[in-house]
Amino acid sequence: MDKRLLDILCCPVSKTPLRPLNHAELEALNRAIAAGSVDTVAGVRVPTPLSAGLITTDGKVIYRIEDDIPVMLAEEGIGTTQLNGFPH
Repeated sequence: MDKRLLDILCCPVSKTPLRPLNHAELEALNRAIAAGSVDTVAGVRVPTPLSAGLITTDGKVIYRIEDDIPVMLAEEGIGTTQLNGFPH
């Protein structure tokens, strides 16, 4: 992802800056998605693994990236408190 774009993106709710998910975080998230235990903030089940994502720098919310485009909709965020053993 373009560094300039990353520098201006923030959580639409908390305005917290974002950073890319690291490999361990992405793997942990995708394991939970595969187990069928991940919902968006709106309560919708996340059906497919993420190929990439952004996480708030406080580690609370993840936003997926689809086709190199960050999906920055508040209701599409994934809260990390539901992820057991998520690396912080």
